[in-house]
Amino acid sequence: MITLLLSFKVPAKMIRSIIFSLLVAQCIIPAHAQTSVLKPGFEKQEYIELMKMHARLYDTTKNKIPYPVHFKSIYNSPIVGMDNRWDLWSSKKSAVAVINLRGTTTNPVSWLQNFYAAMVPAQGELKLSNDFTFKYHLAENPRAAVHVGWLIGVAYLARDILPKIDSCYKIGIKEFIIMGHSQGGALTYLMTSHLYNLQKQNVLPKDIRFKTYCSAAPKAGNVYYAYEYENLIDGGWGINVINGADWVPQTPFSVQNLSDFNETNPFRDIDGVLKKQKFFTRIALRHAYRQLKKPSEKAQRHYEKYLGNYVSKMVKKTLPEFQPPVYVKTSDYVRIGPTITLLGDDAYYKLFPDSKTDVFAHHLLEPYLYLIDQYKH
Repeated sequence: MITLLLSFKVPAKMIRSIIFSLLVAQCIIPAHAQTSVLKPGFEKQEYIELMKMHARLYDTTKNKIPYPVHFKSIYNSPIVGMDNRWDLWSSKKSAVAVINLRGTTTNPVSWLQNFYAAMVPAQGELKLSNDFTFKYHLAENPRAAVHVGWLIGVAYLARDILPKIDSCYKIGIKEFIIMGHSQGGALTYLMTSHLYNLQKQNVLPKDIRFKTYCSAAPKAGNVYYAYEYENLIDGGWGINVINGADWVPQTPFSVQNLSDFNETNPFRDIDGVLKKQKFFTRIALRHAYRQLKKPSEKAQRHYEKYLGNYVSKMVKKTLPEFQPPVYVKTSDYVRIGPTITLLGDDAYYKLFPDSKTDVFAHHLLEPYLYLIDQYKH
């Protein structure tokens, strides 16, 4: 068939699209026989299968994790953005596909993406190159903010992912699982919000169903973003899985200021509250209030200076035409979404002991798979 297409001088891009569609078509049941497969809520075996897929994104020569049983790999993306990559998998028995986002690699550029941790509004645009401006709308609340480094990753990944979703949809795949571990989990939060918004804009069909698994994910945004994400996946369509011994879900550093509270709060009129106190009590409380307020404000300014302005100069060495955005004056990172927390017992710590030298002792796929195998809920 390929020879025939070449004989008619069909463009290479069109040939690749045709081959991709044929590969996907081989993996699914006929469209008329399809029924809804994805169910809301955490499913242990579903998560294990996803982790086996995710393992294929890394160095397979050292990979001891078994190959997925029920899914077949149909697309491996090129490296994009700041060392980002993703894979597409299709179920062997049903019309379900998996969008699988890679986490941090040993490449310094991949780590730079993590450290570019200033916040930007959850709606707006990023000028990534002279011919690529990423427009996004991840939340309605103007106070919602997200991690700028991971937003860059989503921009580049989405540009490659959307045509594949379209190809899948045309042959009958309307159910997708979005999955990522570590940095990939953080990207998965933002990607999920982005894809749902594209549905609202009628860029993606509204009858596509997404289900999200974030694994070992760092904190990707502030409380106002978290509220909207949690509302978006309400009903069991988004799950966060963490190992209680893993430090990565505790990052990035979070700095909460008085300006991060809702508009209606008792701190706005602190002077009015203090005036009602006795003189010496008022003096002591005002002093304590200032001592608490000023350090957090200073910490947030340093956050923006070093993890925003300074790191952006290093980002430009990788993305020369990138234009750093205006950052939001907040660093109030929070944990996001309904969470399955895996807690190790004595047997776990014998296999995966705490370590002063191996900081990823509790973060890699193996400890997560061990704990999920013990999970009884």
